Amino acid sequence: MKEKHLLFIDGSVNNQLKVGCGAALVIDETQLSEIELKERIKIKKFNNTSSTKLELQTLIWALNELDDRVRKVVVYTDSQNIVGLPARREALEKADYHSKKGKLLNHYELYSAFFKIMDDLECEFVKVEGHQASKNKDDYDKIFTLVDRAARKASRDLK
Repeated sequence: MKEKHLLFIDGSVNNQLKVGCGAALVIDETQLSEIELKERIKIKKFNNTSSTKLELQTLIWALNELDDRVRKVVVYTDSQNIVGLPARREALEKADYHSKKGKLLNHYELYSAFFKIMDDLECEFVKVEGHQASKNKDDYDKIFTLVDRAARKASRDLK
């Protein structure tokens, strides 16, 4: 039986510096209640980025960091853009990543890289509601909050 992995991603951008930090945490389904999850969050700095671009960069980085044996992953993100990408794939590829006005899309290289990864992985995407009251959070929301806070802290610490 294939083991399913859970990937929690988020990013935070310092818009003045155009620098952001992506945060990612990979766990398997049995690790939901582990206390040491906070220490396992990985951070990566991305230069010359924006919030939309950073979310894509973080996703691609995190997926590429997965163990080669991982075939199934559930991605938890607060990015509507990422959650909607699989449904937009056919149209984006058919238009060769150009807008209706014929302009090449800003992040076409990232979209293309993401879809290439998706060809090798069975991905499911879950939209997490960011910044909600603790009483309304389930285990997945609480884990996402750890990743969100790690990304924001890393972004604030940028000089």
